Amino acid sequence: MFRRISSTIIRASSLHARPHTSPIFTQIKTPSAVSSQRKYHEKVLDHYSRPRNVGSMSKTDLDVGTGLVGAPACGDVMKLQIRVDPKNNTISDVKFKTFGCGSAIASSSYLTELVRGMTLDEASRVQNSQIAAELCLPPVKLHCSMLAEDAIKSAISNYYTKNPKTPSTDLTGNDSRLAKSEVMSKLKGTHKSSKNSRKDKGQKVEEDTNDVAKASKRERKEKRRLQKLQKKSKEKEIQDESDTAPTLARDKFNSVNEEPTSEKISKNCELKSANSARNLNKPDGEKEVEIQKTSTVPLLGNENPENVESSYLQDPKLTAYSQDTIDAYLAENFISITDPATTKSILRPIIKFSHLPNTDSTISAHFEKFKSPTPIQAAAWPFLFSGRDVIGVAETGSGKTMAFALPCVKRILTMSAKKRNKGAKATIVSPTRELAMQSYEQISELCKASGIKAVCIYGGVPKDDQRKALKTADIVVATPGRLNDLINEGYADLSKVMYLVLDEADRMLDKGFEEEIKKIINTTPAAGKRQTLMFTATWPESVRSLASTFMKAPVKILIGDNQTGDLRANNRIVQKVEVVDPRSKEFRLLQILKEYQSGSQKDDRIIVFALYKKEATRVEGFIRSKGFRVAGIHGDLSQEQRIRSLDAFKTGKTPILVATDVAARGLDIPSVKLVLNLTFPLTVEDYVHRIGRTGRAGKEGLAITLFTEHDKAQSGALINVLKAAKQEVPEELLKFGTTVKRKEHEAYGAFAKNVDMTVKPKKIKFD
Repeated sequence: MFRRISSTIIRASSLHARPHTSPIFTQIKTPSAVSSQRKYHEKVLDHYSRPRNVGSMSKTDLDVGTGLVGAPACGDVMKLQIRVDPKNNTISDVKFKTFGCGSAIASSSYLTELVRGMTLDEASRVQNSQIAAELCLPPVKLHCSMLAEDAIKSAISNYYTKNPKTPSTDLTGNDSRLAKSEVMSKLKGTHKSSKNSRKDKGQKVEEDTNDVAKASKRERKEKRRLQKLQKKSKEKEIQDESDTAPTLARDKFNSVNEEPTSEKISKNCELKSANSARNLNKPDGEKEVEIQKTSTVPLLGNENPENVESSYLQDPKLTAYSQDTIDAYLAENFISITDPATTKSILRPIIKFSHLPNTDSTISAHFEKFKSPTPIQAAAWPFLFSGRDVIGVAETGSGKTMAFALPCVKRILTMSAKKRNKGAKATIVSPTRELAMQSYEQISELCKASGIKAVCIYGGVPKDDQRKALKTADIVVATPGRLNDLINEGYADLSKVMYLVLDEADRMLDKGFEEEIKKIINTTPAAGKRQTLMFTATWPESVRSLASTFMKAPVKILIGDNQTGDLRANNRIVQKVEVVDPRSKEFRLLQILKEYQSGSQKDDRIIVFALYKKEATRVEGFIRSKGFRVAGIHGDLSQEQRIRSLDAFKTGKTPILVATDVAARGLDIPSVKLVLNLTFPLTVEDYVHRIGRTGRAGKEGLAITLFTEHDKAQSGALINVLKAAKQEVPEELLKFGTTVKRKEHEAYGAFAKNVDMTVKPKKIKFD
């Protein structure tokens, strides 16, 4: 106590003894600064106190566009909704909800007054400098005006997404959809001006108004520059098309054999190559002769979905099969094909690799180690070679990656060198880094010795190497987050992409990537000018809605006896569920590892799934302490560590892998003998994808699950999965009950109806 008092006295005396040699500065405001500050407060108070059109509109209405933006630095969030009159494309009503400072609310209020009655084109040209000048915003509040500008552009983009046929004009004045790369570069310029203004917040208010004027001037220059670039690119495209049309016509003409009806066939082929927009109706006899010849140039069939068969010609050996043989193959492999574009005969599946169209020798060598195509590959390839949009729904481990990889590589190989040098021609979007890397590896094998360059884009690593690789890449394999970052920075240009793949689409939607997927799709050409593929293990309402928005007359291919598209476990996997005490899980884990990692089985690959990252780290250390070779993979590890662990497991250096659900989906690791669920996942969907890491490529597998009383909420759903796969259900599990909790909608909770919006309503006529 005495020490504390004495130290206080010493500090006080030292303060009094210190001479006041340093001057005391006071902030002196100039009259102009005081006037500007007063105007700012008056303007904000004026707009803040006005009657505001606060509220919400229904998101499901087609005439409503919703924009939700936020500023992470300050926490301001702005939700803006517009109602559009489709007759003249004018904004009839605007509503907003803003959580933030008074400047953000005033910016929203002024914006609603400003854009009401404007056309969509006029509203899309609203600048943040306009709002900042009206409210006399200081530099520290300029982000509020930028937030308002982003909100109206986001709402307009959302409206165009719901109504893709609506003619629109982007910020550069050319007919196209919003959220293109030009718009993103414009928004990027706006955010740069915001960043610079925040750096100068120590300067006077008069200089800030000059900064706003300079920013708007830079934006106008950027707009004129983009207009010139677009004009030049259009002229080059027209010139390239005029140069390549005669060559395509000659190649197509020379590819037809001299037969009794060869003159008519060659004329039709020449006309189709030179005039691809026309749909020529042929006699049946000529179609039969044409089917017996293999075409080496797969043409895009989206423009004429009724006559897609003309762009892909079956191999004569495949044509020689009787229809009964084809029907037996479809029934044996539970293949269901639905083509909305035609009610005529469906394209025959490619049953053998020898039935593939003329392929490069390096590509053909890749398939020598396989006996025959998987059902999803056999059914999808003919339509993909025809240029059709395809939805593939198949179980885990069914070969979906190669189903879209081969047509992708073949299509790029048929392009001229001029077209290939204009930017990326194919984009594959995957939900996780590991799945993106796996797809990249398989595509790279096909690209060997062909000159095609592929790049893998994912987060967790520096961007510099990825930026360099994008300059010369033909195929871009990416995760949604990092790809959007590079698009916003202007390094990823998808305006020339003709082949777009959404791999594991249901998983991406479950992880909340819907908005990012839409942004990526909006930077690619329109639906009729690109080929879009969607591969998924399930067919929920969210995936159906996405497919109906961005795909044109897609062919739906469903593999398996589950014709509803609901999630089911692989029938080749033996599922064992053990109900155990939570405290004895690690002891039982050790027993199972000793049983399946001894003798001749010591090198068998085993995946142990944990629920949380910390749990995975602890279990990995526990297994290693017992003398087992083990590696781990979860979200807390760096990308380099994850790659190292995965490579060690694939090569067999470490036969045991402890993982979280980051490795539960899409990873194709050969010869995994056992999947052990140490902790049950949060959803039964994740359970099915976990056990899907074994029993791949037609092999059998084993899955053991340790189920505890803490997991009883999932017992009903797990029992249904076991029964659907014809697996034994233990009595201990049945005691927890068979009730299945209804899956709640993220926005509407348990009151949402699962309605398929793609089904056309039936009209009822009354006499």
